[in-house]
Amino acid sequence: MAKQARAVQTWRSIVDAAASVFDDYGYERAAISEILRRANVTKGALYFHFASKEAIAQAIMDEQTSTVVFEQEGSPLQSLVDGGQQFAFALRHNAMARAGTRLSIEGVFLGGPHPWGDWIDATARMLELGQERGEVFPQIDPMVSAKIIVASFTGIQLVSEADSGRADLREQVAEMWRHILPSIAHPGVIAHIKPEGRVDLAAQAREKAEREEREARAAAEGRGAGSDPASNAGSRAGGAEMRSGGTGSRADEGEEEPAGAGVAAGGSV
Repeated sequence: MAKQARAVQTWRSIVDAAASVFDDYGYERAAISEILRRANVTKGALYFHFASKEAIAQAIMDEQTSTVVFEQEGSPLQSLVDGGQQFAFALRHNAMARAGTRLSIEGVFLGGPHPWGDWIDATARMLELGQERGEVFPQIDPMVSAKIIVASFTGIQLVSEADSGRADLREQVAEMWRHILPSIAHPGVIAHIKPEGRVDLAAQAREKAEREEREARAAAEGRGAGSDPASNAGSRAGGAEMRSGGTGSRADEGEEEPAGAGVAAGGSV
C-alpha cells in the first residue's frame, strides 16, 4: 500500500512539474530534462509512468478538462456561468489549467479527440438542460451556441492574458456573459443570473490547498517507510519489469530509455 502511494506521488510530481514547464515554454520547447529537474525524479522514474512527452501532455489535457464540473441542480445557466468563472479562476492560479489551455491553443494533439470538443459537449449539455427547464430559448441550437461560448471564452482569456496577465479575466468573462445571455435566454431568467459567478472561488482554492497539503504530508509519511522504486532507479540491481504507460520491458529503469520516448507524433495531443 505504501509502495502504491509513493508511485502515485511520483506520478503527481511529474505531471505537476510538466504542467509548469509546458506553461512556461509550450509543447515544442518543453524539455524532458527540465521536467525531471522540477519533479526531482530520475529519467527512469519518468519513463516508468510515461512512455513519452506526448503521454505526459495527454495526462495534463485530461486533468485540464476535469477542472470544471457543472452543477446539475438549480439553474443550468447559472451553473454554466459558474463553471466558466471557476475555470477563469483556475487559469489565474493553476499551472495545470494554463498548461492544458496552452497545449490546446497550440494545436497539440495526441491522436484522441480535440480537447475543445469536451468543453463544447459539456456546454451543449447544459444548454439542453436549460431548454428542458425553460431557461434557454427552444429555437436555440445548443451545439452551435456551445461552440460560440467556448470560442468567446478562449479569445477573451487570450486578450486578458496579453492585457493584464489575466488579472481582469473574471470581469471580462462576466462581460462576455452579459453579451451572450440575451441571445439565448429568457429576460426573466437573465435577471437572476450572476455573470461574476456565485461561487466563493477563493474559499474553494483555500480548501483545495489544505487538502493537497494533507495529502502531501500523508505521502511523505508513506515515503518514510522505504524508497520508491520508481523514483530511485539505483535501488534495484536489475531485473526486467513491465513499464506502465510505456512499451515493452526494461532491465534498469534508471538507464534505459524506451524506443521513441520523448518524440512527439507530429507534435500533437
